[in-house]
Amino acid sequence: MDKLYEEIAFLAYYFHWPHSEIMQLEHRERVRFCEEISGIHRKLNQTPDNVFKL
Repeated sequence: MDKLYEEIAFLAYYFHWPHSEIMQLEHRERVRFCEEISGIHRKLNQTPDNVFKL
């Protein structure tokens, strides 16, 4: 259940989508959006995908 709240908060924060709209997404779709946002952040911050592989 905590993971669900994390996904909802993450998407609401970045996309400004309402709770009801986020909850209509399938889990896989929510996770994919979260991964895409995280990937954008990694590129902007020049952070490697895996910090242990430099």
